[in-house]
Amino acid sequence: MTPPRIPWVLLLAVWGIASLHAQSGISNGYSIAGTVVNTSTGEPVRGATVAALTEEDNRRVESVLTGPDGHFSLDNLPAAKYQLTASKRGYATGAYDEHGDFSSAIVTGDDPDSNFDTTHLVFHLTPGALVRGVITADSGDPVPDAQVMLFKKPDIHRPGGKITQQDTADTDDTGAYEFANISAGEYLIAVKATPWYAMHGNPPSPRQTSGSYANQALDVAYPITYFDSTIDEASASPILLADGSRVVADINLHAVPSVRLQVTVPRRPDGRLARPELSQAIFGETVSNVSAGFMDALQSGATEFAGVAPGQYQLTQGDPPRVVELDANTSEQIEPGAGLPATQVSGTLETADGGRFDGSALVTLEPTDVGQGLKPLEASFERGAFHFPAVATGTWKLRAEVNGVPEAVLSTAIAGKTQQGNSILVQDRPITVIVRTTAGGITVEGFARKGGTGVAGAMILLVPQATASQTSPGFAERVRIDQSDSDGSFTLHDVAAGKYLAVAISGGWALDLTHPELLSRYLPGGFPVTVQAAAQKELHLGGPVLVQAF
Repeated sequence: MTPPRIPWVLLLAVWGIASLHAQSGISNGYSIAGTVVNTSTGEPVRGATVAALTEEDNRRVESVLTGPDGHFSLDNLPAAKYQLTASKRGYATGAYDEHGDFSSAIVTGDDPDSNFDTTHLVFHLTPGALVRGVITADSGDPVPDAQVMLFKKPDIHRPGGKITQQDTADTDDTGAYEFANISAGEYLIAVKATPWYAMHGNPPSPRQTSGSYANQALDVAYPITYFDSTIDEASASPILLADGSRVVADINLHAVPSVRLQVTVPRRPDGRLARPELSQAIFGETVSNVSAGFMDALQSGATEFAGVAPGQYQLTQGDPPRVVELDANTSEQIEPGAGLPATQVSGTLETADGGRFDGSALVTLEPTDVGQGLKPLEASFERGAFHFPAVATGTWKLRAEVNGVPEAVLSTAIAGKTQQGNSILVQDRPITVIVRTTAGGITVEGFARKGGTGVAGAMILLVPQATASQTSPGFAERVRIDQSDSDGSFTLHDVAAGKYLAVAISGGWALDLTHPELLSRYLPGGFPVTVQAAAQKELHLGGPVLVQAF
């Protein structure tokens, strides 16, 4: 059937209405537009992908490529709040007005209290730094298949930070590795490798001489080696990367005689072997577990860790278990009674209001007595529980992170006895801990304003009111941080019950929060906030938080 013809007069009328809409700025939605520029040079960046993501789940709504002049325009967007990201090869992917983990979302719509222009943004995209190098052996030959680990030192302005592993790369046949598109910061590099020719055969018997041990010359290993070619973790040279910098970090590995550790393997009451575990950590993160012979343990009640590279290790042995901190530089037999008694520590996490926390988290135990040489322990909280199989007796500090964000531990409960704070005492029997954290706390929402107008990009802090608590354990974890969005709005998550001051600081991202006393000058201008332990999940502030200058 032939469709009916539309009268030309009607077509002209429709065209006229569309023209009037275009001239008056009326459209089917709103626009986010601007220019992407190189942070270092200020020049426009061509061919960058700019994307608008939903605030709730980071789902991509629309994306475009920047033109030759770096310009982009995301059009016909519904009124909403959007995260804006930009990416291009050779640049570190970033968010709009990014400050570490924080950025400003762009709010579209007709808000009389916001004078923020969403169509003339300047998006600074930072050239990614690059670290490359070659791993070589004593002979100068390349070391293929070496594991190169990149660690980042924490921001000195943020409390509670720790060195974290950022990336891993394996060397190719030429011994080369590369880390690209790295953000600016201070980094450390560690290398783990095995000599290709190493052979860890049976050691000589007491009747044999060392010279008759055919594989002795090949019973070697590479210790964990750090840039700049040191095996001492404390002497590792940091690499300071600026935006777009290029650094060559070659590392030379030196093969040394490997270490053999003999360990007794008793049987548990149920007949199972109490198999020993040997683990090694780099900058506080466990990177490897060394296996021992199982058949030897079945036959003789003892086993041996062979081919061990000299270094610092933690050995868990026996039943009940004992934890031994080893400076393994020579082969030795570990006595069954060596080390500290240890036991199992298990537990669950609770939300701020006492509900069950059902997400995933990282739980850390940090020893309070550093003189014992004990290292921090990490366990994943999954399926409603966390478990540490062997924790040495003593006092430990318990910490929890959810999605990389530290949560304050409000209290711990063991055998029905609750105490405030995050300290737990580990004795000679297994314990189960109920840990209440700020996770799942109330969400606090508000606006940062100056002169009645919303201010974008301000640092927002929610600080516990009690000044004395600034020096108490867990204070840093209880401070909540956000960055105001384009209309001045902000959202602070996981806030526990208590009295706070909401503070907004323009240009405050250089504030050193590791010294809480520096906050004192801003607190008198803060907005008082009282969070009650109630069923409500959101608290909307009754007035604006006035923006103060840094």
